[in-house]
Amino acid sequence: MREVELKGLVPDLAATRAALRAGGAQLVYRGRLEDKRYDSPERALALRDHVLRLRVYRDTAVRAMLDWKGPTTYQDGYKVREEHSVSLGDPDDLAVMLDRLGYVITREIDREIEQYTVAGATVRLEQYPRMDVLAEVEGEPEAIERAIALLGLPRASFTTERLPDFVRHFEDRTGQRAAICDRELTGDYRYSATDA
Repeated sequence: MREVELKGLVPDLAATRAALRAGGAQLVYRGRLEDKRYDSPERALALRDHVLRLRVYRDTAVRAMLDWKGPTTYQDGYKVREEHSVSLGDPDDLAVMLDRLGYVITREIDREIEQYTVAGATVRLEQYPRMDVLAEVEGEPEAIERAIALLGLPRASFTTERLPDFVRHFEDRTGQRAAICDRELTGDYRYSATDA
């Protein structure tokens, strides 16, 4: 599968939600989203720009996915990657299996999200423990453009930048250290933001 996406800042979450509702967006998920990225101790996957991710959705139930993403490319102003996913049962069992295979966690990302479908695209509003609210828009380029137009946010605010870039922008602007996982709120910054 081909993942095509852009990310942008959401300065007013309530206004963006209202714009989505007015544009006919359908809410498909609201709840906690936890990512754990895995790699070999030597970072063999990162050196090839591959991602191995255990993603867990937590609301009234727990749902998990194992995702692989290939190297990032940029086409016509969009971030593009090959991505394959499989649904899982117990995320804790898979975490044990990855550990036994020699993989280590290289990054945790925790956030509360709202995920919508609108105009043929997927829009995810992401609230991190301490950072700006982001909107990620995925789909084919035409659908991405239609969804962004419905959000009521400037088109120029959506970019191909990665999460570490948004972390850096937040820290430069506010002088505060961002927290993109819960443990960072306690001062535990064991993971590098560049691995996000």
